Amino acid sequence: MKPRSVAMVVVMALAGTGCAVSHPPSTPRDEAGSVAQLTALTAASRDLLQLPPPKGRIAAAVYGIRDQTGQYKPSPDSSFSTAVTQGASSLLVKALKDSGWFVPVERENLQNLLTERKIVRALEMPQPADTPPVQMPPLLAASVLIEGGIVAYESNVRTGGAGARFLGIGMSSQYRVDQVTVNLRTVDIRAGQILQSISTTKTIYSYELHPSIFKFVSVKDLVEVEAGMTRNEPAQLCVSEAIAAALAHLIVQGVREQHWALADPAQWSHPVVQRYAGERLAAYAPAATTAPAPSLAPSSAPVTEQQRFTP
Repeated sequence: MKPRSVAMVVVMALAGTGCAVSHPPSTPRDEAGSVAQLTALTAASRDLLQLPPPKGRIAAAVYGIRDQTGQYKPSPDSSFSTAVTQGASSLLVKALKDSGWFVPVERENLQNLLTERKIVRALEMPQPADTPPVQMPPLLAASVLIEGGIVAYESNVRTGGAGARFLGIGMSSQYRVDQVTVNLRTVDIRAGQILQSISTTKTIYSYELHPSIFKFVSVKDLVEVEAGMTRNEPAQLCVSEAIAAALAHLIVQGVREQHWALADPAQWSHPVVQRYAGERLAAYAPAATTAPAPSLAPSSAPVTEQQRFTP
């Protein structure tokens, strides 16, 4: 083969490599794509922002959403690196705040808050007589306690791949599906009654593309080119979406059972509310073989004083 033909083959191989590796490492310079950005909203997080307003916001306490999976990242990662994020409590607090239905109160780092309040009280003592006293409002008591955890992380739930090669030019791909499960429950702090308990599962997708060229361009000249690209869905975003979806189900289920209420009862027909209500109805429909399926409308049973959380 002529040198010009060899050069053309190499150029085409390098072009294919450039197409495969479409995400080069970001640089530390202040350029687009390399600066810090707000975390992208998941689909469930957007649903929380679109929920209709409540009759009254509910004070909610979160003491901790623990990683109960016991799973660690596979080798060659460190054996001390967990498979899921340890910041699920922060993700839940953010979801509570974004939903507009709850007033999160600080409980996970309560000791730090109490220390600061002691400092403020200590500063009040040596003030001059004409100085107005610093008003220290009491801490807000929670009406409900939100508990739960990341209860499962399953690796390689589904794997597969495909490939083809012709005359030394080939392409192969592989994919892997993991899944993470989150459980949330709301507890009435006065009676200790569990009001709702919801489990949501989110899949985590990973795939790899691997183009390659292994071809003799002449008797003595060999061209060998390999490239690859791997995309892994961020596990923390999947956990965040599972938490947001579980919280949306808790809100809709609580409205249906009249533990809290919408500002406008007619908003029960809101598309987001109906989608989550219908999803729960469809999930539990196969088990309702002898009893009628639950209604999409809120329950008409009277609400006791212990169940009323909205002002």
